[in-house]
Amino acid sequence: MNHRPFLFLIGGIFSLMIAMGIGRFAYTPILPLMQNALSFSDAMAGYLASSNYAGYLVGAILAGVLPLKKHRTFYLRISLVLSVFTTFSMGLAHFYFQMLLIRFISGVASAFIFVLASSIVLDKLAASGKTNWSGLFYAGVGCGIFFSTLFIPSLSNLFEWEGVWIGLAIISAILTIFVWIWLKDSNNAVIKRDEQIVVTQVPPLKWLPWLVIAYGLEGLGYIVTGTFIVSIAEKTSTFSSDPAFVWMVVGLGAIPSCIIWSTLANKWGFVKSLMFSMTLQALGIVLPVLWLSQTSLMFSAFLFGATFMGITTLATTLVRQMNPTNSSRIIGYLTAIYAVGQMIGPAIAGILSSYTQSYDTALVGAACAVLIGAVLLVNGIRYDQVPKIGTSPLK
Repeated sequence: MNHRPFLFLIGGIFSLMIAMGIGRFAYTPILPLMQNALSFSDAMAGYLASSNYAGYLVGAILAGVLPLKKHRTFYLRISLVLSVFTTFSMGLAHFYFQMLLIRFISGVASAFIFVLASSIVLDKLAASGKTNWSGLFYAGVGCGIFFSTLFIPSLSNLFEWEGVWIGLAIISAILTIFVWIWLKDSNNAVIKRDEQIVVTQVPPLKWLPWLVIAYGLEGLGYIVTGTFIVSIAEKTSTFSSDPAFVWMVVGLGAIPSCIIWSTLANKWGFVKSLMFSMTLQALGIVLPVLWLSQTSLMFSAFLFGATFMGITTLATTLVRQMNPTNSSRIIGYLTAIYAVGQMIGPAIAGILSSYTQSYDTALVGAACAVLIGAVLLVNGIRYDQVPKIGTSPLK
C-alpha cells in the first residue's frame, strides 16, 4: 500500500511536466530558433507569449467558476490530451495567426491542469497527513523545464524548430499515459479524512486582496525573464555556450526550490518567505542590466528558477489553508490574477524591446513590479507569529 501515495505524487509531477515544463515553458528555449527561422521581432514574440497567457487566464477563470469538483479526474485527462495536441500542432504551424490560436488553447489546457492537479494532489496529501510533500509535487515544473531542454539541441539539429515541438509532444504523450494510470481523484476519502485535520491559525480571508495583488505583480514581472532570458543569452556576444543551457539552469534551480521554500515557510512563516523570495527574484531579473555577461545570465537564470515556482508553492499552499473547503475555486481565482500579469508582461516587454533595441527597460520594469509586490505583503508579517501552517496530527 505504501507505493500508492508515491505513484499518485509521481502522476502529479508528470502532469506539471507536461502542462507547465513543456506545454507552457518550452516556448522560451524554442523562441530563438523560431525567431531565426521565421524572422520574428521581439514584439511578435511577446504577443505570441501573451496569447498563451491569455489562454491561461481564461482557463484559470473557468477552472475557478465551473463546478468541476465531482469530475476533476475527467477534466484533468481531457486537458492533458489537449496540451499534448497543441504542443504537437506547434510543429506543424507556419502561419503566425495559427500559432496565436494554438498557444491560446495550450494556455487554457495548462491552467486547467495546474488548477485541477494542484487541488487533487494537495487535497490528497492533506488527507494523508503528508502536506510536506507538496514541494515535491511542484518540483514537476522544474523537472519539465530541465529534462525537456536536454532534448532541444539534438532535436533542433536534426529536425529544426518544428521537430523540437513534435519531439516534446511525443515525450508529453508518454508521460500522459502514466498520469492517466496513477493520478485519480478520490473525493470520498478526502472528505472523510479532512474532518480529522487540525490546521493552525492562518491569515484571515480579509487579507486575501493583498496576496492577490502581490501575486498579480509577480505574474507581471517574472514572466519577462521567463519569456526572453534565452533570447537575451542568444543575442549577448560574450555568451559562448548554447543559449538553451540558460533554460536548463532555470530548471535546475526550480527542481529543489519548492521543497526549500516550503521548509523555510515552516520556520519563518509563509508571508516572510514570500517577501524574501520575491525580493531575490527581483534581484535576479535586473542582474543582466547591471552586469551583462555569461556568468550574470547564469546567476539570473538560477535565481529565477530558484524562486518562481517557490513563490507559486507558497502562495497556493497558503491560500488553500485560508479556504480549505473549496481549494479548486480559490486556487483558480489566484491563478487568474497571476495570468492577467503574465498576459500583459510579455506584450509590454516585447514592444519596449523592439522600440529600444534593448531588453534593459523591460527588465527594470519587471523587477520593480515584483519588488512592489513584495512590499505590499509587509502588513501580513504579523500573521507569521504563529505555529507552523498546515501541520496535521496525521503525520
